[in-house]
Amino acid sequence: MNKQHNIESIDFDGAWMILAVDGQVYRLSLAQVSDRLAQASEVDRKIYRIAPSGYGVHWPTLDEDLSINGLLRVAAVRSHAS
Repeated sequence: MNKQHNIESIDFDGAWMILAVDGQVYRLSLAQVSDRLAQASEVDRKIYRIAPSGYGVHWPTLDEDLSINGLLRVAAVRSHAS
């Protein structure tokens, strides 16, 4: 299985997700990323599993799945809007 992305870390700062992937760091608005994550507690946000393929992230306590490609699209739209 080819690894799609190298997810180095996922952190949260208030209403923001800080995603380090493929040698880059992205700051994403949780409101743009996921209503479930935006409304979740800090504890629930930190309980996640990264797919071994690097394809996505799963939050079991929130029943939320996000693809890294989707997160990178949000980051690209945000950077072009700035």
